[in-house]
Amino acid sequence: MRKNINVIKDLNGNQIVVINDIRFRGKRNIDWKEVEQYLRQYIGEVFKIAKSEEIIYIGSDLPDEYTGSKYTAQLNGMQAKAKANAAQGIPEMIEIASNKRFKKNMEKKHGMNAKFGWYRYDSRFAIPVFDNDGEVLRYNVSRAFKNRFAIGAAFVHTCCASTDMQCI
Repeated sequence: MRKNINVIKDLNGNQIVVINDIRFRGKRNIDWKEVEQYLRQYIGEVFKIAKSEEIIYIGSDLPDEYTGSKYTAQLNGMQAKAKANAAQGIPEMIEIASNKRFKKNMEKKHGMNAKFGWYRYDSRFAIPVFDNDGEVLRYNVSRAFKNRFAIGAAFVHTCCASTDMQCI
């Protein structure tokens, strides 16, 4: 599947994944089943974080975790649209991930797949805002994108922060 995605640097030298196409549309609701289906293409893929050369494997529970989380259920409007469309840039966002840190597992539901915790990384992404004629007005750049890679498990949890909105 051909994607229209670029990795650029901002004026401060931070890398940003620019997602040029809005695949998942909706002013009020996102079809999360469609996003989940889209994410299935990543299952079994392996990506490398460029700075650290760490290898990240995408397991079979990514699509459900990404689209079915309690955080996703609370999203609407621009936040939901940003998270849905960020799915297109997951490989690139993993590649530019930085600021690795550990977070201890605090929930029983992660006891099997992330018993001890996970590593968190930051990435940035941008999605276009179009006018009524379909022309790009600007790009909204997220302040944070946090990937939670489970320790000792073969899956990735992903929580998106919104673009130009309060971070989740």
